[in-house]
Amino acid sequence: MTRVVFISADGEHRSEVEASPGQHLLDVAQADGQPLEGTCEGQMACSTCHVIVDAADFARLPRASEMEEDLLDLASHVTRTSRLACQIVLTDALDGLTVRMPVGARNMQGR
Repeated sequence: MTRVVFISADGEHRSEVEASPGQHLLDVAQADGQPLEGTCEGQMACSTCHVIVDAADFARLPRASEMEEDLLDLASHVTRTSRLACQIVLTDALDGLTVRMPVGARNMQGR
């Protein structure tokens, strides 16, 4: 199992969950009730699943594709360590991954 830590945009709420290697971070976040839309259903047609990865964990992630970087250019509140949750596949090497929800994160589906 891989542990993932979600931190709210205001830093007030912290949720630690376990996920199976091979799961996408977006699916784990949505199952945990995090405010990420991911409405493109993995087709990378939006930037509604952007998260801010803890700086210490960022180097453990594979490099973002050019398409992902282009989509992040369209997202609000992007930082140097922003990534799309739909593009992060969890592995044992990512155990303890910590991500923060960006300011203004919302889920129109009510999750």
